[in-house]
Amino acid sequence: MANKTYVKRQCLAWGLGMVLLMPAAQANTSVVTGFSPNGEALRLVIGTIASANTRVDVAAYTFTSKPVAEALVNALRRGVQVRVVADFKQNSDRYSAITFLANQGVAVRLNDKYLAQHNKFLIVDSVTVQTGSFNYSSAASYKNAENVIVLLNAPGVASDYQSTFDQLWAEGQQVNKTY
Repeated sequence: MANKTYVKRQCLAWGLGMVLLMPAAQANTSVVTGFSPNGEALRLVIGTIASANTRVDVAAYTFTSKPVAEALVNALRRGVQVRVVADFKQNSDRYSAITFLANQGVAVRLNDKYLAQHNKFLIVDSVTVQTGSFNYSSAASYKNAENVIVLLNAPGVASDYQSTFDQLWAEGQQVNKTY
């Protein structure tokens, strides 16, 4: 593809990173990256959740991040449908944001079908996907070297991730409010 043109722009919505516009066949898709532990990854995840208008679906391995949990609750309060499916073993023995989310009215399920439900992604409004190595955890934000990539205006990719999310969700067990 000799005619590939990539244009770099500041990502003003989140105040960090670069946006790369894809080749002409995908001219409206853009990519934003962020890394931790310097705070970029966490800000990018929170910004992606904040951009939701109708729906956020989250697949998580470890979920202990208070800022990410609060961003999801804020989205729910704005009228956004929020669902979270997480690994059963990582989120049932010790502190997890899963209980907090369920108690706040977020639809939550735990999946124990796999040795590890190791996915870390979220889908926003059926067009945006955030993925990468970044766990939704305190350690990922402040101690680990992790990464986030967000694909904006990528409905085809979002559809692929949605299919996987829907399968994980169907396999999961509902987490009920405890108070």
